[in-house]
Amino acid sequence: MKNFIQSIIAVIVILFSSSAKAQAKSVKLENSLLWEVSGNGLDKPSYLYGTVHMICGPDYFLSEKTKKAFNASNKLILEINFADPTEMSNMQKMAMGKEPLSKTLSLKQLSELDEILKRTAGITVQQVDGFSLMTVMSLISMKTFGCTDMKLYEMEFIEMAKKKNMQIGGLETVKSQLDILGNAYTNDEMITMLEESNQNETTKLVATYKSENIEEIYNTVTDKRFTSEKTKKMILDQRNLNWIIDMPQMMKKESVFFAVGAGHLAGEFGVINLLRKAGYIVKPVMN
Repeated sequence: MKNFIQSIIAVIVILFSSSAKAQAKSVKLENSLLWEVSGNGLDKPSYLYGTVHMICGPDYFLSEKTKKAFNASNKLILEINFADPTEMSNMQKMAMGKEPLSKTLSLKQLSELDEILKRTAGITVQQVDGFSLMTVMSLISMKTFGCTDMKLYEMEFIEMAKKKNMQIGGLETVKSQLDILGNAYTNDEMITMLEESNQNETTKLVATYKSENIEEIYNTVTDKRFTSEKTKKMILDQRNLNWIIDMPQMMKKESVFFAVGAGHLAGEFGVINLLRKAGYIVKPVMN
């Protein structure tokens, strides 16, 4: 059950945290998942790393430059602190719907979802009636990876942090994140996203991630078919802006290794550009 909940967390983050079409007004960024943050009064540099959250075991990688930066840091900060048992318990509770899908979806929506479930997972909507729509989305989206041997970057970082007695924290809580995500999309929009979800797109995303091309990652995982301007602001822009409020105090105290979805790095309201606007020197770590 624990692995199932962790997988739900990862896929929900993949689906929502980077799926907004943002304006690319910032300077073109180099191909690197790892960025050093310095200057603006910091005694020691901190690091920003973009994850894909979930990936098939054979595709998993962690470069030497990333391991070196991690080992030079004093604290690990994730989007959500998955090492906190309370957060995991809350995630498990929120995986279940407040009401059955048969009561929250229209007959048309139920029919569409049933067809998607049969086609992609070989199950019916009746079998998942007690889950939230986001949980159902995660179940279907996991299929697009085409493997059963999954690795979660956040869990790998947590294990690394525990081995060196490194403190772990989060930028958000399960409740705050899922409240944002739940309000950002209508049921119709979520079902549309499911219709478009397929293994080819996931394969392309993984290949782009392995090339460390964060701008292409941004373009690949965002699509205006799935989001409105309101949704973009809720799930991407505002969350990044909220993080930028908290990050300076964290970095002032010690060297921090931030690991967030790679889709949050690029763009006008991406974390890299916002940190630069706040006066920090943010540069790619190339080797």
